[in-house]
Amino acid sequence: MVNILQSLSKTVHLSLALAILLFLGLYFGGGDWAFDRLFWSWLFRYFHVLAGIMWIGLLWYLNFVQIPSMPKLSDEQKPAIIKVIAPAVLFWFRWAALATIITGLIVAYLNGYVHDAMILGIGSGGKNTAIGIGMWLGIIMAFNVWFIIWPNQKKVLGIVDCAPEDKPKHLKTATLTSRVNTLLSLPMLLSMVVAQNLY
Repeated sequence: MVNILQSLSKTVHLSLALAILLFLGLYFGGGDWAFDRLFWSWLFRYFHVLAGIMWIGLLWYLNFVQIPSMPKLSDEQKPAIIKVIAPAVLFWFRWAALATIITGLIVAYLNGYVHDAMILGIGSGGKNTAIGIGMWLGIIMAFNVWFIIWPNQKKVLGIVDCAPEDKPKHLKTATLTSRVNTLLSLPMLLSMVVAQNLY
């Protein structure tokens, strides 16, 4: 077991195997199952939650840990963050954002509320308004990740060419946009969760 836990790849594969076994026991254990809309809705909701945890977890890591810690690091320590850790974080961060949006839209489609949610429940209210607010906040946040934070971070990290004197401006833009996403994250999550208890 220690051998498995010393490898991230082995740990993730074992976790996936346990999740599949649990799924098989819970979903198929009753004997009455089908690959119907309910099955696909459940499966994509699971993917949506997984991607969302990765995305918001990394957003909070950036804002609560990495960004506040950077001024405390020595000049010798900063290249490890800039050249190794930040690019890896931003890779998972941006793809998790995209996966969260895509799987969320699939769940909304499979459950028949994508249109009502996208128009914020006008005419239907309650659940569709709440989930619609959450969806739109998530879409805005994902837009920020792909079209503001990532292009500016590529310049800060030296992935694309940028004049050294312009890097502070790009860092400020990326940081403030990341803070906007942090600001929107709690209302977005609240909207998603409260929608489950509304009619």
